[in-house]
Amino acid sequence: MTIKAFRFALLAALSLTALPAAVAYADGPVATKSAAQFDADRASILAMAGDYKVTFDFRETTPWRADYSPIPAKISGGHESVRVIEDTGKRIVLQHLLVVTGDDKKTMVIKHWRQDWTYEPTDVLVYAGKGQWNLEPVPAAMRAGRWSQTVWQTDDSPRYGGWGEWTSEGGVRRWRSNWTWRPLARRDAVRHPPYDRYLGINRHSPSPTGWIHWQDNIKMGPDGPAADAKIVPFVQESVLNSYVRDSSYEVKAADAYWAASKDYWAAVRIAWDEAIARGHGVHVAEVPETGSASGERLMAFANDIQAGKLTTAAAIVKARTVIVEVTG
Repeated sequence: MTIKAFRFALLAALSLTALPAAVAYADGPVATKSAAQFDADRASILAMAGDYKVTFDFRETTPWRADYSPIPAKISGGHESVRVIEDTGKRIVLQHLLVVTGDDKKTMVIKHWRQDWTYEPTDVLVYAGKGQWNLEPVPAAMRAGRWSQTVWQTDDSPRYGGWGEWTSEGGVRRWRSNWTWRPLARRDAVRHPPYDRYLGINRHSPSPTGWIHWQDNIKMGPDGPAADAKIVPFVQESVLNSYVRDSSYEVKAADAYWAASKDYWAAVRIAWDEAIARGHGVHVAEVPETGSASGERLMAFANDIQAGKLTTAAAIVKARTVIVEVTG
């Protein structure tokens, strides 16, 4: 595709109210990788596991509308432990655990996002707008040699999915996704901005001190209050999440939380998978503060298990009831 044709396709796609599965492919078809290349891909994914000091750098840059002014840049951070909770060769699951120490010196663990990696995927769960996620096929010509990444919210409800290839350019390893739709993150959702979704490309790269996750986002939303309003771009955003190895925080708190709740969360993942399979996708109402209609309750059940207020079996029953409720 020429640059001119690509720009035309992008602008045409941005004018649509419906969310397409992908605006453009990152590259053309590639061959199934050799064993050495496959092992290198796996090593890059597995290298994201560990204990880290994380810096989140959010910057709105170029406004795409004359009536929109970018908000000030925001930099925040914390500590995260990332654990491999599943590895079957062609599927790797990484769970992030946020560790926070308050002013009272008490440490709290918050189950953070989860990323699932699948080699040569046939389909991927993608955001379709307003609380809807659909299972969509990866184009057959684009499966060989590629990995999908599906990202899940704190309560294991869906967030976004995409696919791309691990490559090396200029001596740097990176994975780059296709164009991916995503719901608003809490940092934006709680402000109730004029945009209500992102269209972006994600990149992951190992670094000498850890790894980075870079997001190149177009913040988008309806052009007016009408139900059939066009979805238009408001502003460009650059997000750089830097993970630097660091074990100076209460790492044992993250592992204690996971030891207490991992069986519960395994059952929760199964329940979500079942709901997605039944509907070839799933609808879950979006909530600015908690991400989803199930977020607060599912997270609380895990805390109650660790505190000895609920058995794992009882918490699983409650969680399955909640998931049926919010997806019904």
